[in-house]
Amino acid sequence: MGILGGTGPAGKGLALRLARAGLDVTIGSRDAARGQEVTGALVEKWPGRRLAIVGGDNAAAAAAELVVVATPWEGVASTLKPLAPALQGKVVVSMVNALVKDGREMLALIPPRGSMAAAVQAALPGSAVSAAFHHLPASEMENLDSGLAADVLVCSDDPGATQATMDLVDAIEGLRALDAGSLAQASAVEAFTAVCITLNIRYKAHSTLRMIGI
Repeated sequence: MGILGGTGPAGKGLALRLARAGLDVTIGSRDAARGQEVTGALVEKWPGRRLAIVGGDNAAAAAAELVVVATPWEGVASTLKPLAPALQGKVVVSMVNALVKDGREMLALIPPRGSMAAAVQAALPGSAVSAAFHHLPASEMENLDSGLAADVLVCSDDPGATQATMDLVDAIEGLRALDAGSLAQASAVEAFTAVCITLNIRYKAHSTLRMIGI
């Protein structure tokens, strides 16, 4: 399991949760030393837990069988295009949101292709791209004792990628994967992340998304 740009809050939280689920995780960064530094700090923070996390550059993370993109939205294309050969034929999960902060609100931007997931697919035409993990509060993901419970919406045009991503989500304690349809749905899913973060800012909370009745 590899996480590109995994040194940010979202990437670190996902790495911890996946490692606690028993997966081997590689955190990637533009700089290998940075990836190793962040990994060391994560493992040190949770002594007594067997967390199979290693750090390296993004090429090391791209070598995994399944890869998650957690880079800042501005750097997605420049990060992914050199890695396209290594990611050929693989499932690549985008958890990227194009957001900007305006006062006490988070606002969603509309990327040229409609969503960041579509931008990832355009940069990686030989990969099976899905979108997931957008609405999870990073601080709760990083806290393994938080009792996190949430639904995760999964979008993809590839049935195999949808299933692989849902299996990944369901492997994490407290999370439930829901098939939200094609990759076209990612634009709405990503944009709603701005609403979720704004609510958490206003109410000083760490709320999660739960779909009642399914």
